[in-house]
Amino acid sequence: MKVILLGELRGKGGEGDIVEVAQGYAENYLFPNKIAQPATPGNIKQLEERRHNIEKREAERIAAAEATKAALDGKSVTVDAKIGEEGQLFGSVTPAQIAEAINAQLGVEVDRKRVGRGNNIKTSGKHAVEVNLYREITAVVNVLVGVTEEQVADEAEPEAEVVETEAEAVVEDAE
Repeated sequence: MKVILLGELRGKGGEGDIVEVAQGYAENYLFPNKIAQPATPGNIKQLEERRHNIEKREAERIAAAEATKAALDGKSVTVDAKIGEEGQLFGSVTPAQIAEAINAQLGVEVDRKRVGRGNNIKTSGKHAVEVNLYREITAVVNVLVGVTEEQVADEAEPEAEVVETEAEAVVEDAE
């Protein structure tokens, strides 16, 4: 069944798109929740008349998502959690906790449903988490669980020293 979307529907399209969906999905979910309307000739004609307004709103949403991406991309947030032996957490860090940390520490409002983490974080350390802002616009936020930025940097330095020492040993062997 062809329907006209009245808002963004994840995985299907955005406002004003005409998409094919199952009839039961349309009648039982999309129509009652006013997410879509049937793609009748009259509704399609109305859609064409509203196309300019839809494009303007779409441009505003993309601009807002790009601004949010600039505010989030590459930033770090710290999430407190109880840590047991060998860096394992008691429980896990959920997308809701990450969204709260982003809001509290960076001052950017992010919906927990947009925090894209396939599995919950169950170990301490630094984890890269994608935040889906709008359609294909995503930002990557570093989530520090049970550690600080300085501790992550301190852990990286000894590895760099080992690499330098190994490189010097290879150079001496070559001579």
